Order: sequence, then structure tokens, then C-alpha cells
Amino acid sequence: MTTQGFALFDSPIGTCGLAWSPRGIAGLQLPESTADATRARLRRRWPDAVESAPPPGVGRAIERVLGLLKGEAADLADIPLDLDAAPEFHRKVYEVARTIPPGRTMTYGEIAKRLGVPHESREVGQALGRNPVAIIVPCHRVLGADGKMGGFSANGGVSTKRRMLEIEGAPAVGAGPLFAQQQQ
Repeated sequence: MTTQGFALFDSPIGTCGLAWSPRGIAGLQLPESTADATRARLRRRWPDAVESAPPPGVGRAIERVLGLLKGEAADLADIPLDLDAAPEFHRKVYEVARTIPPGRTMTYGEIAKRLGVPHESREVGQALGRNPVAIIVPCHRVLGADGKMGGFSANGGVSTKRRMLEIEGAPAVGAGPLFAQQQQ
């Protein structure tokens, strides 16, 4: 995979960054402590990418991410991604996670069951911890058993995860597995 470019953008949770290739979005960097720290992280993660103005398709993806972070019911499941660098199991986990609508959640165990590997919820968590396109692959919508917040690898950790779920209008964040109950 050759990452073509990246761009920073301000959001309600801080300065984020988006990296892209000709195939789609290759990475979404959640905010670091400063815009310069976010830029430096993007450069470390995608060293071939050049900071530049986003092409129209990437610009639309940024607008949709911003809409979601402003509390709009934006579904990002159709944004083209370039996940060629991710292992196959991770890509399968990401596919399931992309089916979770804004304001809903699912547990790591529920994803493992959907993949036919019910005893691999820890591996699901590890895949989501390496998610290169957070928000677009909504790892923040995945909770531990009994609806516990679990970890979150972005700057701010669980408080960032909770804030994103609150922005999306998830009821009683951290109080139980919401998605499964709402699907019935």
C-alpha cells in the first residue's frame, strides 16, 4: 500500500488527521495533545504520505466524520477504505464493527460470535486496538462484557471513547450491551 497524502482537520474532539491512498482511506488519526503532535503521529504511521489538500472524495469523508462528531446520525459504512496492510482476521472484525450504527454498541464477544469464533473476544479486542481508521471503523462502539467500557487506545483513553458515544447519543453509555437489545 502506498499512502498518498494526509490532511489535518479540526473536530469537536480536537485536531484529527486522515491519510489516504488511491484505493481509499488508509488511516484516521484521533487527536493527540496538540495539532503538531497529531501531525507527527501521522508522519510516523504513514511516512510516505505528503500533507496536502484532500481530493474531493477524501474531503467528503472528512465532512461526514465531522458530521458524526457533531452529533449527526451519519453512517460512515460506505466510505472506501484501504486496509490491505491489516491482517485478514482484523479486516473481518472491522467489517462487523462497521455494521454497528451510530448510538449503538456491541460487545467484543458478540463480534467474535458473528465471526464464528466465540472464544476469541480478546483477539477481537486486539484487532480493534490496532484499528487504523477509528471512527470510520467504529471501535469506540465496541464494549467489554456486561457493557463495560474496556480500553481505548486513542489519546484520552476511555474518556474519549465515552465522549464519542455520548456525542452519538448512545443511551446509558457503559451500562450494558445496547446494540443486541435494540436489534430485537
